[in-house]
Amino acid sequence: MHVAAFCVFYLLQPSAFSDPKGDSYHLPLPSGVLEPIIPEDNPLTMEKIALGKELFFDKRLSADDTVSCATCHDPEKGFADGKAIAVGIKERKGTRNSPTVLNAAFFDTQFWDGRAMTLEEQAKQPIINPKEMGMPSHDALVEKISGIPEYKTAFQAVFGTEKITIDLIVMAIASFERTLITFNTPFDRFIAGKGDAISASAQRGWKLFQGKARCVTCHEFNVSYPFFTNNKFHNVGVAMKGKDFESLARKAAGSGADPSALAQEEASSELGHYLVTKEPKDIGAFKTSGLRNIALTAPYMHDGSELTLESVVEFYDKGGIPNPNLDGGIRPLNLTEDEKKDLVEFMKSLTSDDLPESGITVK
Repeated sequence: MHVAAFCVFYLLQPSAFSDPKGDSYHLPLPSGVLEPIIPEDNPLTMEKIALGKELFFDKRLSADDTVSCATCHDPEKGFADGKAIAVGIKERKGTRNSPTVLNAAFFDTQFWDGRAMTLEEQAKQPIINPKEMGMPSHDALVEKISGIPEYKTAFQAVFGTEKITIDLIVMAIASFERTLITFNTPFDRFIAGKGDAISASAQRGWKLFQGKARCVTCHEFNVSYPFFTNNKFHNVGVAMKGKDFESLARKAAGSGADPSALAQEEASSELGHYLVTKEPKDIGAFKTSGLRNIALTAPYMHDGSELTLESVVEFYDKGGIPNPNLDGGIRPLNLTEDEKKDLVEFMKSLTSDDLPESGITVK
């Protein structure tokens, strides 16, 4: 849908500003699942979601009109990009793998290092990252968007003002992202009582996931929060390949630099959550990924170094990569070849049948 098209939609609908109850949107959550935290100053409305969707797919948010949010979070790739490392304007390579946006509304923090607490805060950063969308400043983006008549009309309809600001832009984008939720998987049907919804191999994998393989220790699952993550940060060794972390950590601790700036530097970005906390225990620690739709978002790990689910299982079976900060829960698993296959089959059962905006049908 183009800007001009959804402006007509806005003109026919009550605005969120004038009638906040008339067009409110409620997330379609399964029974028992807790609703994500939605900022009081940014309630979900149909019009705001439509505006956020338009902005999400609009390449004009980048400095040279070549990169949109959807470039790195492509619906056809599970809202990731299929690349080891994100690539932005002018083919500039970033420092980390693009995580999926699916179900991001439910996560406690955003980015691999957890430096953003909300989707609104997260959406601000790629816009001015020189390796991503490359805008020189948020003011430059506001000026650019304000010069597009259709957007002025849309912002008036949604927010009751033609004065566009960066906060209003990211409020709209975050509202769209909060609707990108997925639950309809074979595993969900299995948990609900349909015993043959997943294969015998996947069922064995689920038992291994909870037991011998110890995956559930970090990839937690419960009915109220079924996203297979504990929202914590762990050093599993991926970041420690050939890096002098002691000197890097000293530099980061004494620089006073913004974590978002350090995350753009190839070496210091590997410090992970330490960039946020400056606590030695967090050196090389990265956020536990949720596992829903994981089969669609290869390659894996924060640096895209594992190309397949099979290789991820091998990585953990070997006990990660030894280093002084290795998480205490990481150790060799001694899985058999059949057990490894069963784990992969289980993870494939976490793929949604009807991904939002993707056109993908999983059989």
